[in-house]
Amino acid sequence: MKIICIGRNYIEHANELNNPLPENPVFFLKPETALIRAGLPFFYPDFSENVHYEVELVVRIKRLGKHIQEKYSHKYYDEIGVGIDFTARDIQEKCKKNGLPWEIAKSFDSSAPVSGFINKNEFDDVNDISFSLEKNDKTVQKGNSGMMIFSIDKIISYISGFITLKIGDLIFTGTPAGVGSINKEDKLTAFIENRKMLELHVK
Repeated sequence: MKIICIGRNYIEHANELNNPLPENPVFFLKPETALIRAGLPFFYPDFSENVHYEVELVVRIKRLGKHIQEKYSHKYYDEIGVGIDFTARDIQEKCKKNGLPWEIAKSFDSSAPVSGFINKNEFDDVNDISFSLEKNDKTVQKGNSGMMIFSIDKIISYISGFITLKIGDLIFTGTPAGVGSINKEDKLTAFIENRKMLELHVK
């Protein structure tokens, strides 16, 4: 399986990082080793001094697909969860400054904890799903799938034009505004609607 992450999919988040708005979905990959087994903490990496949280809705692919038309994208997933895209922001900025790829800042071990999943039929509208992140019991990010620049169906269709999607692949759909740094001993709690989906401790 592979983890595909969408960048700059919320206008306010793009603005807070002074990034231009994309004309098409921007994506990058994380390896399977970016996942964290349930119940385990996130260990702050020794190569960064500025790791940021980015909460995102996550879609799990259920069937093989390539060159998927947008109108058929809904047939390729039936579960939605939430995850955190950890980013070594200091390393990312150095890479950007030097015109280098920045997977090193995004794809390190344990950088993509993911919750369990909810059947999409439990939602009235997949384009109106609220989600949020608390840091030490204080809300730091709030988003809604209706705020995405590119919808879930658009994302699936676009990615499949370049990369074959396989059963079990995960798509992080982008983060809203409010990203920020973490420190050791922080507790992060992610929600979909009012349902607690993921709790993670930083060590």
